[in-house]
Amino acid sequence: MIALRGALKVIAAGALFAVMSAGVKVLSASQPSTVIVFGRNGFALLALLPWIGWRGWSAIRTRVLRFHLLRGLAGLTAMYCFFYTIGRLELADAVLLNYTLPLFMPLIAWIWLKEELTRPVIVAVVLGFVGVVFVVKPSGGVIQTAAFIGLAAGVLGALAQVTIRRLTRSEPVTRVVFYFSLVSTVCSAIPFPWTTVSIRFTELLILAGVGFLAALAQILLTAGYASGSAGSVGPFIYSSVVCAGLLDWLFWHHTPDGASVMGTVLICLGGIVVMRASTRNVPVRP
Repeated sequence: MIALRGALKVIAAGALFAVMSAGVKVLSASQPSTVIVFGRNGFALLALLPWIGWRGWSAIRTRVLRFHLLRGLAGLTAMYCFFYTIGRLELADAVLLNYTLPLFMPLIAWIWLKEELTRPVIVAVVLGFVGVVFVVKPSGGVIQTAAFIGLAAGVLGALAQVTIRRLTRSEPVTRVVFYFSLVSTVCSAIPFPWTTVSIRFTELLILAGVGFLAALAQILLTAGYASGSAGSVGPFIYSSVVCAGLLDWLFWHHTPDGASVMGTVLICLGGIVVMRASTRNVPVRP
């Protein structure tokens, strides 16, 4: 029953992340990525401030600030890549490429943390990358700069997640989430002096919704992982890909072809095998 509750929370988080991504796609038609990324992070940080007021400033004291900075910068760069891709590819393809991050995590953990690469994980990673080939279609179609930037989002997201694996040896998840929001908000504010900002009230509301949905989804995801291991509840995060596909069909009238469906299945299957092979309770962030 506990694992079921955890799975439901992860599914809800995946749905919220998909809706958030749809909001980003709407905003991408009129707003630059600098504005969207800063708004997403700024409003998410605002949503976390009540937690600080409740727990007190002692809850954010840390001795591993360097790892928080690495996680924040990697996650922020991944976010820029992901939001860029959302504005240029079909929503489902952009979300799916972002969720290739579980495929890169074992490779980064093997190089950095010296974790063993087992045969099932290697097979799953290869299977997932075969799925990537189906999605990006080297013979034509989706393949373009945006597709590779979408994969870069997966690589950087994997680096952020492996950094979280290192951080959770001494840091609670809520502190990790707070520092990510803080670092990403401060850093994403840097380009603003060189950015012309012209935003309508409705766009501001969508931007606020994107930020608050991101914070709520992260809280649900964290709560889901607290209810079960990454291997048991983590695979349900791929519900985000399904939800993104439905939103793509409803609002942008995009229907995936056979190659994209096959690639989606392979990527999700590879990612699920990798997560189930993990023995660590590590949250996965889109």
